[in-house]
Amino acid sequence: MTSDPADLTAADYLDSAREMTAADRPFLAHLLAEEAAQRTTDPATAAGIRASFPDPTARKE
Repeated sequence: MTSDPADLTAADYLDSAREMTAADRPFLAHLLAEEAAQRTTDPATAAGIRASFPDPTARKE
């Protein structure tokens, strides 16, 4: 792992998001996944990442 956050890739953030999901930390997983989506150049892939890690604080009606 690198010590410079600028060197992290979308895959690094996605791996961390999965780890936070496994640790039952959904909000942190969501934030990490959002960063991964922002670092992804393909809009469809970014949308898939966002759909996989929805905002746990969003109200469902």
